[in-house]
Amino acid sequence: MPDLSDLSAVSSQIKAEILAEALPYIRKFHGKTIVIKYGGNAMTEERLKHGFARDVILLKLVGMNPVVVHGGGPQIDSALKKIGKQGTFVQGMRITDEETMEVVEWVLGGEVQQDIVMLINHYGGHAVGLTGKDGGLIRARKMQMEDRAHPGQFIDIGFVGEIDAINPAVVKALQDDAFIPIISPIGFGEDGQAYNINADLVAGKIAEILKAEKLIMMTNTPGVLDKQGNLLTDLSAREIDEMFADGTISGGMLPKISSALDAAKSGVNTVHIVDGRIEHSLLLEVLTEQAFGTMIRSH
Repeated sequence: MPDLSDLSAVSSQIKAEILAEALPYIRKFHGKTIVIKYGGNAMTEERLKHGFARDVILLKLVGMNPVVVHGGGPQIDSALKKIGKQGTFVQGMRITDEETMEVVEWVLGGEVQQDIVMLINHYGGHAVGLTGKDGGLIRARKMQMEDRAHPGQFIDIGFVGEIDAINPAVVKALQDDAFIPIISPIGFGEDGQAYNINADLVAGKIAEILKAEKLIMMTNTPGVLDKQGNLLTDLSAREIDEMFADGTISGGMLPKISSALDAAKSGVNTVHIVDGRIEHSLLLEVLTEQAFGTMIRSH
């Protein structure tokens, strides 16, 4: 198997064909905003992390406006373990008491965010880290989680937030100055209380507010699969609704696909769920005809 990262093995003819294939997409998406939800293996494997940083810079250099919203579940779990605390989940959401919230803020807004910023800057990009506090970016309120087993009753899951409002002014200002915003999914209430928010929700809402051309969600699956396990590469919002109804989409994919669907219905042109375990899947999805995941169309 050849080393795909060693381009010296690729003939000049093939390189030229690859560049020529990318050109119509570069032209089509020039000046457009692309929101990227960055998570899973792409965030934890060194080779994939470095590839992601270079891919984001390339999108910026050819005239697109990438905005990165990152997760960090494994990193939070590992930090909690160090202080002798076990992460607990209810209905897929992390129970976030005061101590856990402090860890979440430190890990997401500090360690993880700065790691991404430093890598992008290392490869010649200009990245700036933000949390919901910066420029009043994400205003949040405490999430009321309905108990599925007891309809009408609610479970207290601590400082987990829902989005009240997004103020995109700081993101737009950074884009205008050629910076790449890196956003941690931490919102703040009117009293200054920090809230842990699902990164898929934040990415979807930011894509809506910025009227993004694309929302790309990097995940640890090939995309949306049918009941036989086959990849579905092109779906409409209506088809996704039907897959919710018949139970094809369930479990951990529910919040991800729900956010994708909301974004598609709210004006984001296309939403892509791509396999972040494949090197350069971000570039392949944006700049080639080859489908490397599931594309959800707004109509």
